[in-house]
Amino acid sequence: MDFLDYAFMQRALLAAVLVGVTAPAIGIYLVQRRQALMGDGIGHVAMTGVGLGFLLSWSPVWMATLVSVLGAVLMELIRWYGRTRGDIALAMLFYGGMAGGVMFINLAPSGSNANLTSYLFGSLSTVSESDVTAICLLAAFVVLVTIGLRRQLFAVSQDEEFARVTGLPVRALNLLTAITAAVTVTVAMRVVGLLLVSALMVVPVAAAQQLTRSFAATFAIAVALGVTVTLGGTVTSYYQDVPPGATIVLLTIGAFVVLTVLAAPLARRRARALTAAQPAGDPAECAIPATRGSGDEVGV
Repeated sequence: MDFLDYAFMQRALLAAVLVGVTAPAIGIYLVQRRQALMGDGIGHVAMTGVGLGFLLSWSPVWMATLVSVLGAVLMELIRWYGRTRGDIALAMLFYGGMAGGVMFINLAPSGSNANLTSYLFGSLSTVSESDVTAICLLAAFVVLVTIGLRRQLFAVSQDEEFARVTGLPVRALNLLTAITAAVTVTVAMRVVGLLLVSALMVVPVAAAQQLTRSFAATFAIAVALGVTVTLGGTVTSYYQDVPPGATIVLLTIGAFVVLTVLAAPLARRRARALTAAQPAGDPAECAIPATRGSGDEVGV
């Protein structure tokens, strides 16, 4: 536990915990909406914000947040109105974000590709006190949105048309989800890196889904897994001198593989129990589906 004696590791561990909570918390809604790669696209756009931060001598975290939010709003507008050309517009937005980040950071007097690398793949030693302050504030926003509006966000993620019929402001909630994802990207970029943050949004959720079908249980397991791998990856990075972002993502994928292997016999056992409980004269194709009170209910 000697790593706790160093201030930079204390800051890195705090940032890691916040990343472990926020990334799966918004990721579960992106997975439900089949937008698992949205975080990756926002990460590309955020590179322009990092470059502008160095060019204008302003906080790269806050500038990346601003640019990411604008990019997320633009992505939603393209999704609404882009029609058949939407994929081309999104591609130009993503690649333009990458190119803009590289260009701006090289034009900055104090910038270099080495500075950009720490934001692309994460860096423990460069997490400053101002970064921690920004990460705490942004993480608080993400947690308030993902937990405070969980019922509304879940309804929209499951079925937009049904949510619209029930009177929910679907477009406003979609826009809020995109903005929250953008904020999460900037929360995670100092620990995981812009190019790897999407994995931390998606893989813990996919791993949790191997064990449960309940939304609430999936949310809790994904967040617990996110915190575990970010802390484990940060400590491993300190002792082994390896990139923290890559270490965290590899641990997350490893956890997914382990849970998938463990979930297979559980799924077979559940299937056998369901078959045994079925009346003998009732063919499988005529079996009565589980009611909403069953254990397989998708709850919020």
